[in-house]
Amino acid sequence: MRYYDRLIFELSKEGRVGYTLGKSSFGESGVASFVPSGLLRAEAPALPQVSEVDVVRHYTNLSQMNFGVDTGFYPLGSCTMKYNPKINEEIAGMPGFQGLHPLQSPSTVQGALQVYSEMEKALCSITGMAGFTFNPCAGAHGELTGLMIMRRYHMLRGDLQRTKVIVPDSAHGTNPASAAVCGLQVVVVKSKPDGLVDVNDLKPLLGDDIAGIMMTNPNTLGLFEKDIEEIASLVHGCGGLLYYDGANMNPLIGVVRPGDMGFDILHLNLHKSFSTPHGGGGPGSGPVGVCGKLLPYLPAPRVKYVDGAYSLDFGDERCAGRVSAFMGNFGVILRAYAYILMLGRQNVRLVGKYSTLAANYIKESLKDCYKLPIPSVCKHEFVFDGLLDDGSRKDGQGNVVREGATTLDVAKRLLDFGYHAPTIYFPLLFHQAIMIEPTESESLETLDGFIAVMKKIAAEAAEDPSILKSAPHNAPIARPDETTAARQPVLKYSDTIQS
Repeated sequence: MRYYDRLIFELSKEGRVGYTLGKSSFGESGVASFVPSGLLRAEAPALPQVSEVDVVRHYTNLSQMNFGVDTGFYPLGSCTMKYNPKINEEIAGMPGFQGLHPLQSPSTVQGALQVYSEMEKALCSITGMAGFTFNPCAGAHGELTGLMIMRRYHMLRGDLQRTKVIVPDSAHGTNPASAAVCGLQVVVVKSKPDGLVDVNDLKPLLGDDIAGIMMTNPNTLGLFEKDIEEIASLVHGCGGLLYYDGANMNPLIGVVRPGDMGFDILHLNLHKSFSTPHGGGGPGSGPVGVCGKLLPYLPAPRVKYVDGAYSLDFGDERCAGRVSAFMGNFGVILRAYAYILMLGRQNVRLVGKYSTLAANYIKESLKDCYKLPIPSVCKHEFVFDGLLDDGSRKDGQGNVVREGATTLDVAKRLLDFGYHAPTIYFPLLFHQAIMIEPTESESLETLDGFIAVMKKIAAEAAEDPSILKSAPHNAPIARPDETTAARQPVLKYSDTIQS
């Protein structure tokens, strides 16, 4: 371990000082004289004692160990980790936007309210929806908001028995979780062998107790639900609504609109499909759009334009209430707005086409090395089911004499070549799932480099799987106990922790 790979506490030396505060203007007792004694510490905090150069080198080294879209290819399936143009950051960093306060009078923030209004028009054009709220602060928050709208719509119409929501077995895990939080019972509809929703399995599930169905199209396998018009007709026929999970919107941008498929409610992940930074827990943005009949149920406030000025509309008694303190993460909305304006109407249409082309190029290039359970044309992402030849070997009696490489081993080995690993073991439909999503922002050279490395790893697995099973070979931490880390996390430093 290098000296600066240690924790900042491990660099601490008694009496070492990196910064000295100036003389306090509060007198000898300092701020403590103004703070109630019950709120004061009995002992000084156990902070590390380090020099300034130690601090700078430590955190600079940590930053260089981090991986992101700006440092390399990030083929993270189901997450759309596309490049974030730096013009987005410049727009969001403009003083006129950065200095805003959410409690300012609408008359003093006309520019910001215009951004909301223009962004709503753009998203309506792209999705086929009639209106949007920007209040949800993340994709899952958008899901919950959309389901709240669905429930309120049924309740105000007197359909109190509609307490079930249908979710495909290939759905994102947040779908059933959001439904449960909203007080809805989840009913699972099965997929056919080709990965698409089984319409024959759906039909018996429909009735006057169904609030709606949650779907993403293309689905989690990256496949377009070609029966969506029939599904929409069946769900609408029993009085239910269609909810669109926008996590997989990227391949549809400029090509197909969810509103035209029959969806009534949708959320979008601006931090995915519309190119604003995400990862590490946020910030995010999950605006929710609805069809015309659901406009009155959108959460408040929304921006309206009347008599030459922008103002806030808090709706009427049908409104689904408030879902955030103010109006969402404005900085994320700004970045997405800049991204849409930069592309323009013509180039927005290329996003879906290029992301679909990139995914199919990688899939077809690697299908002779990795198991492809569903060989049809995919959209933005696809799923392998492990290696064709994982290197496992048996003796004449069928006993395993050499353990083969797993999907986890492939992911670990990728780190040695400077690539972030794709999503693994999801979706749960396949035991050794490897989900890959390249996005439209990667060059042909980047895709070819990734393909070459994946082929090399497949060859290593067939010849000597121990190379993969001991990977990564050049990372500070190679194979942590992830289960223990999740169930018994160590959230503070202790000198009993072994490096």
